Amino acid sequence: MGTDATNSTSESPRHIMSAEDFAQWGMDDIAYIKPTDVEGRKIYVIHAADGESMAEESDRETAAALVIQHDMQPVSIH
Repeated sequence: MGTDATNSTSESPRHIMSAEDFAQWGMDDIAYIKPTDVEGRKIYVIHAADGESMAEESDRETAAALVIQHDMQPVSIH
């Protein structure tokens, strides 16, 4: 396999994503919800696609509703 950016089975070239574009991929579309224990209680932390913590909620349903309210798709991290 060479370094050619075209797909041999298709006439259109493949898009090569830059590292910066990849890091921003999903930033406006996806938020991750991760259950976490803090001082013996379970909370749900909402993270941006780049891993930045954005909010904490006491239950997953509220966390998901908050993500949806901001026009994003909630995704669980286990």
